[in-house]
Amino acid sequence: MTALRFGYVTGPILGALWLYVLAITWAVAMSFATGDAFRPVLWASLIWGALAGLAMVRLPRLTGLAVAAGLTGLPILAGFGAIVTGENVTLFATLFAVITLAAVLAVSLSKILQGTPFRALTRHEFEEALIRFFTGSGYIFFTAIVVIPFYVMVMTSLKSQQALLQNPLDFSIDLGQGWGLLRSYAELFTDFSFGRYLWTSFYVSLLTVFITLLFSVPGAYAVARFRFKGQKAFSRSILLIYMVPMIVLALPIYIAFSMVGLRNSIFGIVLIYPVTTIPVALYMLQGYFRGLPTEVEEAGLMDGLSRLAVIVKITLPLSLPALASVSLYVFMIAWNEFLLAFMLLDDPSKFTLTRGVSMLNSSEIPRQHLMAGAVIATVPIMALFLGLERFMTKGLTAGSVKG
Repeated sequence: MTALRFGYVTGPILGALWLYVLAITWAVAMSFATGDAFRPVLWASLIWGALAGLAMVRLPRLTGLAVAAGLTGLPILAGFGAIVTGENVTLFATLFAVITLAAVLAVSLSKILQGTPFRALTRHEFEEALIRFFTGSGYIFFTAIVVIPFYVMVMTSLKSQQALLQNPLDFSIDLGQGWGLLRSYAELFTDFSFGRYLWTSFYVSLLTVFITLLFSVPGAYAVARFRFKGQKAFSRSILLIYMVPMIVLALPIYIAFSMVGLRNSIFGIVLIYPVTTIPVALYMLQGYFRGLPTEVEEAGLMDGLSRLAVIVKITLPLSLPALASVSLYVFMIAWNEFLLAFMLLDDPSKFTLTRGVSMLNSSEIPRQHLMAGAVIATVPIMALFLGLERFMTKGLTAGSVKG
């Protein structure tokens, strides 16, 4: 295998780039957490990161870890490190940033440069080091995209109106307030009826799941098992309905529901939500049903079971993973749906949770109440997804391989 001569500089280059990535991450994280000024320094990150990378590939592992940590932390304390701090930053915050950044840099850089000696590298060794670097950078980048907005939302919801007016960009919290931090949440339930909105969204989502499965299970089974004219065309066009933007249908739905008296009613919402979920449920279930062995169902038919009994006693028990994943997916769609609820519901006593949150987007209502409402709408469905994610993944992939 061809040796790459620039393998001698692989460690220093990756070390320099990696410290700069971590310096940006730590500066942003500490600024959000403390409300103080932390700023990354490009030239210092590149210099000290290159030396740390060189130490990792030239010295024994433990020595390299210690030297890399020292080259990261000590320059910051001296005022010319990868991160600089503002005038009012406390000593505790500075020491915390130094220690954590030095520790993470040493450990993570040793993983990135593992198996990368200070010599001409093979192409395989060089590519492995690059893959580890870009993988780590990707984890940091996409985690930041997800975590930072959520963090800002939560921290803002815990602020008082006075604190927000004094410094809107300070996302630190004062733990000395105790239960006073949850003032906005308490006011949402006492003054804005968010308990009712939660209950409405919950049972509307459950009814949507029930109606969706009631129609999609027999429909998907028919497409997967029966042979009829236009079957292939129907099977391929199921998702076409789902691909039509809801905003295109908004006005016709509003006019039709107003004419028949279904606007501003929970019954109308329960009636229209399954229209948006049945196509995707049909598509997901038909693929799973096709993967089930037909011999089991044929044996049930030969034993005298009707087709309906075969579906109930044989097909559905075998399809529980798929049914669970589809139910979870449909529940999340119904819970998060906003456009139809915003368009069709005007009575606050019938608001779903997303419609209730939109009501808080007003200049007359403090911003922390809006953020608290967003947290209330997000956390339950997030907890549900994280708790059942492995079952959803199992259900989505269980029918991907036949037999």
